[in-house]
Amino acid sequence: MNDVILIDAGTGNLRSVQKALETIGANVERTDDPQKVLSGGRVVLPGVGAFGDFMSGLRTRGLGEAVKEIARRGVPLLGICVGMQALFDVGEEMGEHPGLGLLAGKAVRFAESLPVKIPHTGWNQLEVRKEAPLFSGISSGTYVYFNHSYYCEVSNPSDVSATTDYGLTYACAVQRGNVFGVQFHPEKSQVVGLQILKNFLEAA
Repeated sequence: MNDVILIDAGTGNLRSVQKALETIGANVERTDDPQKVLSGGRVVLPGVGAFGDFMSGLRTRGLGEAVKEIARRGVPLLGICVGMQALFDVGEEMGEHPGLGLLAGKAVRFAESLPVKIPHTGWNQLEVRKEAPLFSGISSGTYVYFNHSYYCEVSNPSDVSATTDYGLTYACAVQRGNVFGVQFHPEKSQVVGLQILKNFLEAA
């Protein structure tokens, strides 16, 4: 099924995500209409900007409840960057804000004491932690593109599908059933990113 609903929470430019999906043959409808989200066969939640602003954008449009409903129904859902962070209980960017609560954990800032530059910007390697549909044909050590200052502390280790190292080891991809999330940007990760998006389109 190549029909994809791309959720627009009003916080940023989604053109690069839309273009990447179209490149691999998806029919993409970008929308901020909860009813269209509820009718989606596959849904992508790309997050841009600060966690609090992003969640506010979802809630004011009624999109948060729609996302939770399609997750309950078993519709494949992919959160990207802040969209992955939004899948969790809480985000700590610019104060504490509730997330969607689909996965247990919280989005926290990289500690200033770490010997790395913040934000984490550029290419870094994946370590695939479990057999996961998103990483079909993709091996550990593969590089993908990151740009973020907050990362997810995941409460259930079984939800972690890939990690990366940046001053510490953290979850850069998660999956629980039909709910997927990636902290990196597949739309900026060239051939590998397109393969990950293609794998999402083909995931059961």
